[in-house]
Amino acid sequence: MDVTVEVVGEGEETLAVDDDATYAELARAAGYSPHEVSVLVDGTPVPEDGTVTAERVTLLRLIKGG
Repeated sequence: MDVTVEVVGEGEETLAVDDDATYAELARAAGYSPHEVSVLVDGTPVPEDGTVTAERVTLLRLIKGG
């Protein structure tokens, strides 16, 4: 399954994930720990252990170094 992942303020990319992948696995595939991002579908947070069903998600970084 291909999922378009938008990281707020950093752009977007399309990732291929397994049909039974979780949102936590999707966050890891995008290069983020599930603890440092919230995964949003249509602007609503989804549980990290939920199975990916959306073709487009938004990652909102909660922690940003500097």
